Amino acid sequence: MDKTTGKTTEQSPPKIAIIGAGPAGCMLARLLHLAGIPVTVFEGEASPNYRSQGGTLDLHTHTGIAALKQAGLFDKFLEKARYDGDFLQITDKNLKESSDPEKDPSTRRRLAEQRPEIDRADLRRILTESLPDGTIKWGYHLKQLNLGSDSRSNALVFEKNSEIETERGFNLVIGADGAWSKVRGALSDQRPEYAGVGMIEMSIPEPATRAPELYATVNRGNLFGQGEGKRLVVQQMGDGTLTVHIGFATADEHWTDSCGYDATDLAQTQAALLRQPDGLFADWHSMFHQAVLRAETKCIPRTLHKLPVGFRWGHRRGVTLVGDAAHLMTPFAGEGVNVALEDALRLARGIIGAVEGGADDGLDRGVVAFEEEMWARAEKVARLTDQLTNIWMFSKGDPRSFIPKAMALHLKFRIPGFLHPLASPFTHSYFFLKNSFQR
Repeated sequence: MDKTTGKTTEQSPPKIAIIGAGPAGCMLARLLHLAGIPVTVFEGEASPNYRSQGGTLDLHTHTGIAALKQAGLFDKFLEKARYDGDFLQITDKNLKESSDPEKDPSTRRRLAEQRPEIDRADLRRILTESLPDGTIKWGYHLKQLNLGSDSRSNALVFEKNSEIETERGFNLVIGADGAWSKVRGALSDQRPEYAGVGMIEMSIPEPATRAPELYATVNRGNLFGQGEGKRLVVQQMGDGTLTVHIGFATADEHWTDSCGYDATDLAQTQAALLRQPDGLFADWHSMFHQAVLRAETKCIPRTLHKLPVGFRWGHRRGVTLVGDAAHLMTPFAGEGVNVALEDALRLARGIIGAVEGGADDGLDRGVVAFEEEMWARAEKVARLTDQLTNIWMFSKGDPRSFIPKAMALHLKFRIPGFLHPLASPFTHSYFFLKNSFQR
């Protein structure tokens, strides 16, 4: 209310900073932009480099795809999405099928939920290019967030071109800055924990000519080899390239220092993985050897980390988190990017509702409501992810012995609680009957 005229004054929109131009950060910025709320995204990378960023992502109907539709980007997504990319074959180390692959992947569209695949780089391009020029400030690497007496005095300390720059005056700072989030570091002492799994990424360009047998086996989708704490996954990318992900259980978080070879050197890594008789994959089927030996150019070692199931931080006015910064998980449930995009969708709704409501404390109340909902939602996904990590990476024996357990967990995640007691008997009965008829 204007005290001079007695008329209601229009409240200016909040000033919002998003740290990180990943899927969650850019999706949130897009949704706020559509609502007419100005936002600045700070990203540490120097430019929008759409280099290969790992394997493919499958987006789910009620989370990732719902966010894309709300953002008006679903048609752009369809230009790059692959509905035949969900072909999945799970085998043991001898290439013996442990799952029942769908020979015509297009028939999966008739199931309850569609899960089209898209390359990570393509999704990033769609999201970043949906924002007005200047929305993303490239080359701003956040060094720390210094919390002030109120939200507008919070200081964002960036390194830009080897110089330090400080930004203030934001009503809300949103950390979408990934696993090692500096924004999270200002809210909590909790650091990511080692998940007990090491990974190596490789790629095979032009596989139709370089590895035709493997290319045909992958069948435009995914081949998962499982056994004794080891996993070798081959995924087809949008350009036809095959990405190879090698995973293995190891108690040594610093395995790259102790493994005896340079895990960034492709030739050394290939030789070590297949070395007779003690290489991790020495006794695996020749098809998996082909996946390792036909790889070219890149060799990227990783260690997987996670945040504890149920992680929360003490609410601080003017600061919150989304995506991996809020709930880092391993990839074994296939839910990470979908949870992150749903974070963006729900937080955007809270911010937009607060702006439309006009109350002085509406923004903070909207953030509090978002955090409470997100914590409960993310805890459920994180628990599923931990359970599946244990099954896929720490189970002994033939994959056929533990695939029903994994499928039962997926089923429980998607059905009402009162049906949970039926999930395990149903999946075990299904696999028992399927295996009986295959004998």
